[in-house]
Amino acid sequence: MDLDVFVSAHRAEWDRLDALIRRRRRLTGAEADELVTLYQRTATHLSLIRSSAPDPQLTGRLSQLVARARSAVTGTRRASWRDVTRFLGRGFPAAVYRARHWWVPTALVSTAVAILLGWWIGTHPEVQASIAAPGHLRELTRPGGGYETYYSSHPAASFAAQVWTNNAQAAALCLVLGVFLGLPVLWILFENMLNLGVGFGLMSSAGRLDTFLGLVLPHGLLELTAVFVAAGTGMRLGWTVIDPGPRTRRAALAEEGRAAVGMAIGLALVLFVSGAIEGFVTPSGLPTWARIAIGVLAELAFLTYVYVLGGRAVREGETGDLQEAERSSTVPTAA
Repeated sequence: MDLDVFVSAHRAEWDRLDALIRRRRRLTGAEADELVTLYQRTATHLSLIRSSAPDPQLTGRLSQLVARARSAVTGTRRASWRDVTRFLGRGFPAAVYRARHWWVPTALVSTAVAILLGWWIGTHPEVQASIAAPGHLRELTRPGGGYETYYSSHPAASFAAQVWTNNAQAAALCLVLGVFLGLPVLWILFENMLNLGVGFGLMSSAGRLDTFLGLVLPHGLLELTAVFVAAGTGMRLGWTVIDPGPRTRRAALAEEGRAAVGMAIGLALVLFVSGAIEGFVTPSGLPTWARIAIGVLAELAFLTYVYVLGGRAVREGETGDLQEAERSSTVPTAA
């Protein structure tokens, strides 16, 4: 194909398409039909050039023109408050509810591991000595020491934002890395439980376990639940790679992956709440029982939200995936 002749023959059509795209909000019926026709022709021209006489500059120009024309012809879907309401009222809680057989055992096993680590560290002085020097440990665990001042060492708003960012990143990593057969998720979980176990063990050995629990429980219940949900969902995604069930592996990963992305957004909101509690409630002057009560209420509210709204949505057929019209088409698989 002579590229110069081809361009000369069709340049007028491309220029006309560009002009119609610029005026797409003021087109007559005939001009709208012309826009569709020229879009189809230009897409064909682009295909011919790519296969017969690839020219980077011309291909780039036509690719941009075809993309703009496609947008003008099909329109763009705008997010609305209805989408937000559907996501928060059905999609997110349904996705969490569907994954409960993964994250509930994850929570129970991880909590048991943290308690065992805490007991081991708290009852073995040689293990404590391997963590830090005795003087440093006394500084951490004494009244007004490192564990207590940690929560009030920065302005509450700044501290809450930092905590939220770190926890949201950990949850996102659990969801994203789960596709690698769940192994990185186990490591992230272990690191979190080890940190919790170290604090549990050191403070219990100093006879200040009640203080430690009073500092951790207000925000930790909701925060750890969000991490457990992310970890359980990540491992579920990894298992989908191994056993996609009756779906093709590609279709199964697409469906579960889209739901996991939605869960990442929802869990970021949950962790925002726990971060606010950690920044403003945990270091506050409220009595210990009041701070713990706030944490328990936040945890019960989240579980009620998941099991009531999520359970109802799942029974009505909700999966947490995109609506059917927004998904890519799939080829039916043979029985």
